[in-house]
Amino acid sequence: MGRPLVGVSTYLEAGTRWGVWNLEAALLPAGYPRLVQRAGGLAMMLPPDDPALARETVARLDAVVVAGGPDVDPARYGAERSPRTGPPAPARDAWELALIRAALESGTPLLGICRGHQLLNVALGGTLVQHLEGHVEDSGVVGLHEVIPVAGTRYAGLVPEPCAVPTYHHQAVDRLGDGLTVGAHAVDGTVEAVELPGPAWVLGVQWHPEMGEDVRVMRGLVAAAT
Repeated sequence: MGRPLVGVSTYLEAGTRWGVWNLEAALLPAGYPRLVQRAGGLAMMLPPDDPALARETVARLDAVVVAGGPDVDPARYGAERSPRTGPPAPARDAWELALIRAALESGTPLLGICRGHQLLNVALGGTLVQHLEGHVEDSGVVGLHEVIPVAGTRYAGLVPEPCAVPTYHHQAVDRLGDGLTVGAHAVDGTVEAVELPGPAWVLGVQWHPEMGEDVRVMRGLVAAAT
């Protein structure tokens, strides 16, 4: 078999400059496709689209990655907006929630990264902490902190030892979504990974593996999609 095709959701930015242009752009930090490639997959960008097309899109893929990005709109989980929550990204929320649900329905391997991890929790009825102290070193600076795997989980099967991971987040899982279990946590108890037990490969991680050198999580997704 050939390398599996892994779709990665993208940002949608109103004003992005390159060369002489300043235009709306669907874009993705290069770390995401490079991580897919290093893990043995073929990367395909999935810009926001009509949520009604999510099932058709996922049907053509071997795996789905929901990338990091802006805060999830608190209205998506029935909460009032905190003053510290960033502006909403309605097109991304709608599209990526539809991708997650389509992947869950079809059994397509699914990995959520940071925002994607949080959206997975929201898609299954969970809620989020809208501001978390101590997990951002400085604006625009990716930090490191230790993540501790929970024995017996899918995540622990990929990364059995505690390890330092690249982190940049101010929101986190609060109430777990239906059926999810915790795969890893930080020293302060913050939920760092969630997963769905069962045959389908579904995992969310709070950190940014695309910012580091460890390919084990992405390699697990690619292996499940092969």
